[in-house]
Amino acid sequence: PKTDIVFLKVHKSASSTVMNILFRFGEMHNLTFAFPQGGGFQLFYPHHFLARFVQGFSPQSPQRFNILCHHMRFLQPEVQKVVPSSAVYFSILRNPVQLMESSFVYYKGASAFSRVRSLEEFLSQPYRYYSPASGDRHYARNLITFDFGFNPDGDVSPERVQLMLKAIEASFDFVLISEYFDESMVLLKEMLCWDLDSVVSFPLNTRDSSTRSTLPASAVEKLKAWNRLDWEIYTHFNRTFWERIERDIGRERMRREVRALRQRQAELARTCLQGTGSVAPKDIKDSSLRPLQHGGARILGYNLKQGLDRELERTCRRLVTPELQYSSLLYKKQFPPPPP
Repeated sequence: PKTDIVFLKVHKSASSTVMNILFRFGEMHNLTFAFPQGGGFQLFYPHHFLARFVQGFSPQSPQRFNILCHHMRFLQPEVQKVVPSSAVYFSILRNPVQLMESSFVYYKGASAFSRVRSLEEFLSQPYRYYSPASGDRHYARNLITFDFGFNPDGDVSPERVQLMLKAIEASFDFVLISEYFDESMVLLKEMLCWDLDSVVSFPLNTRDSSTRSTLPASAVEKLKAWNRLDWEIYTHFNRTFWERIERDIGRERMRREVRALRQRQAELARTCLQGTGSVAPKDIKDSSLRPLQHGGARILGYNLKQGLDRELERTCRRLVTPELQYSSLLYKKQFPPPPP
């Protein structure tokens, strides 16, 4: 199994669920994480990543970490200073239409969104509300492009788009697609030589459906045009995702693997969870399992069954521990505080 991994966590793209998978694998195999300085949750995002943002990194005796997966704005020469040269690089993308709808609810306080009532209102005259000079502009335009390290207000000529796609392909070994999450996990398992249980997950950091809205077709077209660079990245990697599946796994085996993954997840849900699945934040009984609530979104969580034996309780708890709590736990394990 591959143990050196760089995961570019693109916002609002099922990346918290992928991060939980990496946290569990890393914890189980005693791997080291490239944590943000001081145990924060982002690597000085939205600045481009620098090696010195990582706790325990020093240029004099550069230590290599196994897993780099916290939010960052990608900059490969700096990333290469903190992970082994053998590291596997991957990311996950979400359709930019749903991504922006989610971003609008989640980052309602961002300067571009704060003065509009709806996403349609924003898209009707985006430049009235959006300023390329504002420090949080990336939440409102080409968020994928920005997270990959490029300019979200950049030129959309075919030549520039091709250069950007080639640069991403040169840096990343593969890119997953969140709309095909189970297929993505099978591909991840394949590429990293992991077993099935390593890629099992319950969806984390998901919104209550009451805060989701469907956009009219006219708004969807405006949104694609406004996020043209993201749309180009997404459609390109959605295509290469299926090409890779055809080439490396085949459709028939993929169907079998997805079925096995879903069965295992259903079995774990029956074993671990009270009720049938996720619940509203107010209904989560164990406060340590309550996810951070942000913007206008209502983020769902889980209740564990009572009376599980110790080993099983631990497995189940890890599957549903929200990202911030899990990150803090692993940070304290890797950098234990000095005894009083």
